Amino acid sequence: MIRFLLAGALGAAWATTALAHVTLENQEAKAGASYKATLRVPHGCEGTATTAIRVKIPDGVIGVKPMPKPGWTLATTVAKYPKAYDLYHRKVTEGVTEIVWSGGKLPDDWYDEFTFQGFLAGDLDTARPVYFPVVQECEKGVHRWIEIPAAGKTASDYKEPAPALKLVPGTGHRH
Repeated sequence: MIRFLLAGALGAAWATTALAHVTLENQEAKAGASYKATLRVPHGCEGTATTAIRVKIPDGVIGVKPMPKPGWTLATTVAKYPKAYDLYHRKVTEGVTEIVWSGGKLPDDWYDEFTFQGFLAGDLDTARPVYFPVVQECEKGVHRWIEIPAAGKTASDYKEPAPALKLVPGTGHRH
């Protein structure tokens, strides 16, 4: 009984601290390298289940491929990139710019992850994070995890911050 109560208390504390927002599992990556993004969704909206997750792919994140989830419909938007990129020895000028997982049901009391992979362009500015705006739709309500901190502010200054990825300089090798 004590173990059960302790686990419940720890679980509640865990869910209300860093994971109160939609976040990236790996929050640091090298520019000029592949990146596996896992969006962690810790709760629903107003006590209701999550029914859709939409993520906008930022400029400089290219060659994106989402992972399907059983029980969810997967859709992507493909559009032109703002410029051409070298990706695995070929020029690419368009790719996935938005991913939508919909039609599933993630209860408010449960946690899940939504995953995609891509490549972080070598010319991304490593002095600034890359933000992945996410809209979480629920049976009742919506969370717009789209707030990008202004200069001098941090994610903790906002109610619904966008998941952020800190970039570190890569090897200089461009794909």
